[in-house]
Amino acid sequence: MTPNGSRSAKLLDGLFAVLLAPACAACDRPLDEPTLGPVCRNCWNAIVPITPPVCDACGDPLSSWRVISVEQNRCARCRRSATALTRGRAVGEYSGSLRRIVHALKYDGRQSIGRQLAARLAVHGAEVLAGADCCVPVPLHRSRQRSRGFNQAAEIARHLPIAMNHALRRVRATPSQTDLPAARRHANVRNAFALRRGADVTGCVVVLVDDVSTTGATLGACARVLLEGGAREVRALTAARVVSR
Repeated sequence: MTPNGSRSAKLLDGLFAVLLAPACAACDRPLDEPTLGPVCRNCWNAIVPITPPVCDACGDPLSSWRVISVEQNRCARCRRSATALTRGRAVGEYSGSLRRIVHALKYDGRQSIGRQLAARLAVHGAEVLAGADCCVPVPLHRSRQRSRGFNQAAEIARHLPIAMNHALRRVRATPSQTDLPAARRHANVRNAFALRRGADVTGCVVVLVDDVSTTGATLGACARVLLEGGAREVRALTAARVVSR
């Protein structure tokens, strides 16, 4: 930003702060720089990032680099059960500041947060995006999207540096995964997704995009549909991840 642009932004921030008194969508404290978006710098800086070493398939942290050489880049859960995803990454742990940021996007309708999360995913998920042909947002059932007014996964995906493809549709309304124990989540989303009519992912490297990954059940169900539809490889990016301890 040029010096003049910086001064103009500071002037606008001052005017907005005085006239509108906007609050941070995550911590509810007054925004010092409202022109930068609905979340304050402190909340963005407070995100706990997920850093290497991580499981190559799901992105869960591994205990040490030594585990990687012995166990082929996979966490215990991914070694126990086959996964349709070849690689998964997230910006950070689904806790604290990042949890509040995701909730502000998902439940408070602060859609501009999608762009800011996408910018961070482009950095943290650069290896997932490399060589990919398109990104596919995990779809909501039409009834849920109608009540919410938008799909939070699509709000993130549309700002990533690769083409977005609405290749999937949700054919069955399901209870929220959040309300279910881990053991029931895979059954909950079984046969809940299908390829959209006319969608073509043949031979493509596809990146699934969602706001949160907990057990990976939803991402896995979507990945299997894409592979059955001809995708060559399916990867995943999520803004946040529930980390296994």
